[in-house]
Amino acid sequence: MNEVEDMRIESKARRAAKRVGLNMTKSRRAESADNLGHFMLINSSANSIVAGEKYDMTAEQVIAYCAAQEK
Repeated sequence: MNEVEDMRIESKARRAAKRVGLNMTKSRRAESADNLGHFMLINSSANSIVAGEKYDMTAEQVIAYCAAQEK
């Protein structure tokens, strides 16, 4: 994928997370054993990680997770 397509999918994932009441955060640090460099879903009201504990979710996985939560 190119950079524009990546940004489009990331924006779609952020909107999907917002629809189910979650925040999506992107890793900003270098990759390590505890940080795989992708995304994490957070429930801000409960201050807890919902999925992607090691920043291991891709944007596509975030979209799929949120779609399952909407049902």
